[in-house]
Amino acid sequence: MIKNKLKLAWADGRGTLNGWLSIGNPFTAEIMAEQGYDSLTVDLQHGALDYSNLLPMFQAIRGSGVVPLARVPWNEPGIITKALDAGAYGIICPMVNSRAEAEALVSSVRYPPRGARSFGPTRVAFAAGPDYASEANDEIVCFAMVETAEAVANLAEIVATPGLDGVYIGPADLTLGVTAGRLPPGFDREEEEMVEVIQSILAAAKGAGIRAALHCGVADYAAKAIGWGFNMTTIGSDARLMAGAAAASVKRARELIG
Repeated sequence: MIKNKLKLAWADGRGTLNGWLSIGNPFTAEIMAEQGYDSLTVDLQHGALDYSNLLPMFQAIRGSGVVPLARVPWNEPGIITKALDAGAYGIICPMVNSRAEAEALVSSVRYPPRGARSFGPTRVAFAAGPDYASEANDEIVCFAMVETAEAVANLAEIVATPGLDGVYIGPADLTLGVTAGRLPPGFDREEEEMVEVIQSILAAAKGAGIRAALHCGVADYAAKAIGWGFNMTTIGSDARLMAGAAAASVKRARELIG
């Protein structure tokens, strides 16, 4: 089986950069794959796409060597298995709020005896190379998203879940949850209370010997988070990057035109 380059980078102490794909199009995915990311996550939860987009997007990015990940819509074995069989080398699962939910996630990601994943690697058996069945449990990364007040309260139990590779912080939902809606959702939090929560999640993950990832909006914040000790940071998304570049281009042209 082709080795998971994220695991190799983390073992060397290197933080990795993740891209986010929310547009259901293989060409967009192929373009993003050539920009230097370590991994790309296809967003099945909030992205404008479904499984019929996921598989060809994975095919489009394969030649780049970028590690393909999927954020699934929910902690449900069926879609997790489908994403893995399509070629995902990692699963990011939203709204994991307890040890029991983290254990269910791990069970869906791992083959027996370490889990209950059903065997049928339709595409990934070809895309990942030989010996997939015997090596997948060690190569696939499993991230539980910590993004609610309940998850923060249960953090010590979540990070201690056997088979869980890391926690992934969704700062928008996390802000809504821990402040009870007092602060608006968004990335790149600068409020002292939110920075403290984010860094406490990081510390808990590190203390349990697992990885930590943070969803960011801009490169400067992503780099700062790597400096804090995060193993992976996500920078924006295909849709946000396209919108930002287009807006800046039009604004500059109108300024020059007068």
